[in-house]
Amino acid sequence: MPLKSYGVLVGRAVDRRREDGADTPHYQVHLVDGAGTSYRIAVNVESQQAPSELLHLVDEDFRHPVTEFLAQAAGGWNALPSRPGGAALDYIRGNLFDPAALRPLPPDLPGVDNDLADRLDHYVQRAIADPGATVYAFGERWGPEPATPDKVFGFRPGNGVHDIHMNQGNSRRFRGDDGVWQDGGLLLRFPAEPRWIAIFLAFQSQAWHTDDTTGHALDGAPERPATGQEPVRVLAALVNPVGPAPEREVVTVLNASPEPVDLTGWRLADRQKNAFPLPPGPLAPGATLPIAVGAPFTLGNGGGAITLLDAAGLKVHGVSYSAEQGGREGWTVTF
Repeated sequence: MPLKSYGVLVGRAVDRRREDGADTPHYQVHLVDGAGTSYRIAVNVESQQAPSELLHLVDEDFRHPVTEFLAQAAGGWNALPSRPGGAALDYIRGNLFDPAALRPLPPDLPGVDNDLADRLDHYVQRAIADPGATVYAFGERWGPEPATPDKVFGFRPGNGVHDIHMNQGNSRRFRGDDGVWQDGGLLLRFPAEPRWIAIFLAFQSQAWHTDDTTGHALDGAPERPATGQEPVRVLAALVNPVGPAPEREVVTVLNASPEPVDLTGWRLADRQKNAFPLPPGPLAPGATLPIAVGAPFTLGNGGGAITLLDAAGLKVHGVSYSAEQGGREGWTVTF
């Protein structure tokens, strides 16, 4: 079954604590919302299952349509429906980042800036020092617990968010937490720069092709691809053509492989997961294919996502674009 209470916690980071040497170490953040309510964000820095090092990715200039929703989110806890098109995160379906860019880091090592706790501390301390910074923590809520003080920071009531990581494709031991559109993560907004920083975490034991309903790992599906090894990828999109609606939106795909690829049964999916079929037949090595897309598939000018699926329904490649990119009439967005 999926997480019991999924959403995003919004507030100011005021303190942090490392748990070096703990049985299940976390990086702890004390967050306070606009009403003065305290919360603890518990971020895993080590897996209970081998390999123990978590995969991580930091995007220091994160641009994705999800930020348009977050900028309007109220302070404190915001429950989120686990579905596409809103603020919920999905590492596979949301095209938040290139999974091949994830890198493992040990939880704690002697020295400076060489482990996952150091990496988290670098960005959280920046948020603590900046009075205008806002932290957005995605995961599962616990509390409030009126009779129980927080075990790390001591505030009452005990209250917070955990599962700040990918929450699908788990091994059998943790399969009960699987679900789609319920992944965790940390986003930090620095309006003075202006910039969003995104931190994504996953366990090495998790799968990168999952069932669209349950979030369970698909048997026999390929592993997480290496960078640049997708045979066919989304190269560009004309999101906002010149002229009034209905416009002729175009998505261009590229066969980057040295062999022809049969696109029969392949399809594109938009941010709402509406599908559009690709023309059947082979795409020659190095060839590009512009595809004039149409309803129900649509490319919103306010930001969107494009996912390329093969004949088996497995994700081959995915991209996203921001409202800034989608609002430029007549310009083709390149990826």
